[in-house]
Order: sequence, then structure tokens, then C-alpha cells
Amino acid sequence: MSAYYVNLTAANPKREELRTPPIRVLVDTGAELSWLPADALAAIGLTPRRQRSFRTADGKTIQRDVGYSILAAEGFETIDEIVFAQPGDCHLLGVHTLEGFGVVVDPLAHKLVATVTLAVSALPLR
Repeated sequence: MSAYYVNLTAANPKREELRTPPIRVLVDTGAELSWLPADALAAIGLTPRRQRSFRTADGKTIQRDVGYSILAAEGFETIDEIVFAQPGDCHLLGVHTLEGFGVVVDPLAHKLVATVTLAVSALPLR
């Protein structure tokens, strides 16, 4: 699969009018969470809620702040955890956000495609 990028915006869930400009991010189905620049997130009033540990491709473990945001790309939107990326970090659209969007990645056409979300059928309790 070749590299595929989209423009991702983040909005403050407490004040939705506060929104980042579109940020070019790599669609990365190997990344759990989406990563956006910490300064862009702080500029719209987002604050970290906690820290998480991440393992990098070269095997290092790093700590990053995470918080909550409304994320939007290509007409899809969800609320999700977001990583406050530091200088030198990649800017990513991760699989958790893709699942929240209810999409799959078309790697040939380089686009997000809406899909049906799987659910447990309603069975009567015995």
C-alpha cells in the first residue's frame, strides 16, 4: 500500500467553534490513535487528560499526552482520544478514529469508504 494522506481537523468538544485548520496526516492503519501537533491542539483550548506509553517503529518507548477531541476528515466525524504530538512526531490518522468514522480505507483509490458497522443481533433473553 502506498502512503495516503488526508486533511484532519480537530474541534474542542466544549466549544465546537474552536477548530484547528486542516492538518495533513498520514492514514496509518497500524497506529491505534490519531496524532496532531500539540501546539495546534492547545491553540483550540484542548488540554491533556493523561499520558500514555507508545512503542516506536525502532523499538523505543515514549510517553505522550492524550486528550479528547472531535475529529473530522473527508466528510466523516467522530469524538476520539487524540495524541498531542511533539516536534518530530508524525501526524497520523489512526485506526481508532477510522472505526469511529465508520469507514474502511480503500488503498488503491486513496479514499475513506463508509461501511456498515457490525452489531450484535437483538436476541431475546431466556
